Amino acid sequence: MARKKSKGRAGNRGRGRRGGRKLAVVSTADLRAELQRREGQVGKLMSRHNELTAELAQIEAELAALGIAASGASRRGRRAAVGVRRRHRNDANLEESLAKVLKGKTMGVTEVAQAVQAAGYKTTSPNFRTIVNQTLLRSSLIKKVARGQYTAA
Repeated sequence: MARKKSKGRAGNRGRGRRGGRKLAVVSTADLRAELQRREGQVGKLMSRHNELTAELAQIEAELAALGIAASGASRRGRRAAVGVRRRHRNDANLEESLAKVLKGKTMGVTEVAQAVQAAGYKTTSPNFRTIVNQTLLRSSLIKKVARGQYTAA
């Protein structure tokens, strides 16, 4: 029995992303009308863009008068206009901090993450436990005792 060849991607050639020939049923007059409608919106959108740009320039000037640098604030969100966000600086890196907390103890990932923060390690990470887990797995200072249990030698 002969096998049928699969058309694969070649079978969809010329049909566009959505498949089918939906555009073929639209009249040329309808297409022209849609293009004119969209081109008519360009002028309105450009006017609105210019108004908003002028308003933004005025706000940035007011912020500058208050001594707050707002360059790039429109792209980076409100924090940039208020001040610079800085990362916490810890005395030791995470691996060293984890080894210090685990010295002579055996703990699970969640316990270690909480203990290292209680010991003073600063972080704003929403997924700190995951970062701790990854660090524990690749660390040469920390030894895996059992599944999910770690200690420092």
